[in-house]
Amino acid sequence: MTETTKIVFERFQIRKTKPQKRAFSDFVGRVATNSGYLFTPETIGSSTDLVVGDPYNADVIFTAHYDTCPRLPLPNFITPKNLLIYIIYQIALSAVILFPFFAVLFFPIIMGNAGFEIFYDLYPIFFLLSYALLFVILYFLKAGPANKHTANDNTSGVTVLLDLMQAMPRELRPRAAFIFFDNEEVGLLGSKAYVRKHWEAMKHKLLINFDCVSDGNNILFAVKKKAAPQAEVIRKAFDAVNNGDFNVDVATKGVFYPSDQMLFPKGVGVAALKKSKKLGVLYMDKIHTSKDTVYEEKNIEFLVRGSINLTSALSAHYE
Repeated sequence: MTETTKIVFERFQIRKTKPQKRAFSDFVGRVATNSGYLFTPETIGSSTDLVVGDPYNADVIFTAHYDTCPRLPLPNFITPKNLLIYIIYQIALSAVILFPFFAVLFFPIIMGNAGFEIFYDLYPIFFLLSYALLFVILYFLKAGPANKHTANDNTSGVTVLLDLMQAMPRELRPRAAFIFFDNEEVGLLGSKAYVRKHWEAMKHKLLINFDCVSDGNNILFAVKKKAAPQAEVIRKAFDAVNNGDFNVDVATKGVFYPSDQMLFPKGVGVAALKKSKKLGVLYMDKIHTSKDTVYEEKNIEFLVRGSINLTSALSAHYE
């Protein structure tokens, strides 16, 4: 674990409130400046994206979201190559979360039908209570107490960027840029703001987004259609530093990974996944809960070395 990563875990693992984000921004600024990069925080609306280097002139942009999600009782569960399982789980998760709302809303009707007619008269009160409860549920989903354990989501992505910034050979540093996106957890707000403002430049840029990359040895690159011509370059760059610890999957079809890269025409989402023994399904779990504590250092080192290879390959291609 690098010294920079140790500092992030000790001081900046929670990045949810404005003061916490501001402190982290100052830290990123110091690391960037000491490494010879231009550091430009960019505030648009409620989001402050942290821009390192020159995205307009870079051959590749590496990104990760730095905001912290609220702590939830149940984990998010993502199966990027099996959309049906993902949808079924999301529906089930929503049903569990919204159960208290529906229970209060329909309680008077159930009781009235059971012979307690007085509850029919109380329905307006229960109706108001149910929607007050719904407001509380939605508030905690978006603005509840921060999850204190964010090793995978997304301290892992943040530390990849920080380590990569410092490990990048000096001759390649002008060819790469880095963006720490804000407010991914509340609807990709930071990346939405950034891509809208810089659309003319961003629509042509290869963007590699690291989101949840430290728990699992199956490294998935979810490649959007317009980035598909670079898929083989990506594969070779990471295969060259793979000593057999990882199963690398550069997927251009049949893959869905919900993160910031979806908004960019040439976006590539990177995630670390586990594989179920019986069905062989690639999946991610534990995130958004107190169990998000797995941080495999070898994952970070692999992604940093592969990203340097990729930057070098792209630099040679564009020269």
